[in-house]
Amino acid sequence: MTRALDRGSISTKQQKIANLASEAPQRVLLTLAHHIDLMWLEEAYRRTRKDGAVGVDGVTAAEYEERLHENLSDLLERFKSGRYRAPPVRRVHIPKAGAKGKTRPIGIPTLEDKILQRAVLMVLEPVYEQDFLDCSYGFRPGRSAHQALEALWQGLMDIRGGWVIDLDIQSYLDVVSYCPPIHGDGSSGSKRALLL
Repeated sequence: MTRALDRGSISTKQQKIANLASEAPQRVLLTLAHHIDLMWLEEAYRRTRKDGAVGVDGVTAAEYEERLHENLSDLLERFKSGRYRAPPVRRVHIPKAGAKGKTRPIGIPTLEDKILQRAVLMVLEPVYEQDFLDCSYGFRPGRSAHQALEALWQGLMDIRGGWVIDLDIQSYLDVVSYCPPIHGDGSSGSKRALLL
């Protein structure tokens, strides 16, 4: 019963954040870190996948859960004090789909880092969700690739056909160094600046 109330409380906080972001889209939100408390981290832990590979520290979800309250309390204290530093990400190469003998690198963070990332996502998602267009589907809550395909199909039917071009730029990020777009004023173009 208590956990259900906790989840309701977090959902209410997220709705308040979303309302604030929606009511004042030009407002720069200077801090949202005060929302992340022990209850927030417990919910972030609940939402984090526990069956994934372990990070560089070798700690499994079962081991972390043995002292869950102490571990989350320590994580919260390090986060709030500014002492938290994300540990290195373990690099693993996995087979590349459709490319016999080729691999692609993936990074595996520690469980603790995944928990904190999830907690930050739970704070930021209600803010940035207000900026997305209804036609955006990638990595959004309650949205899926199947829904994106359905919307595409419906759009094509509405205009009685059209062209669909499927494009894959092979190994693009392997050969081009990534740099986020910078505008003439030196900003990244985002309407919102957040300090956690």
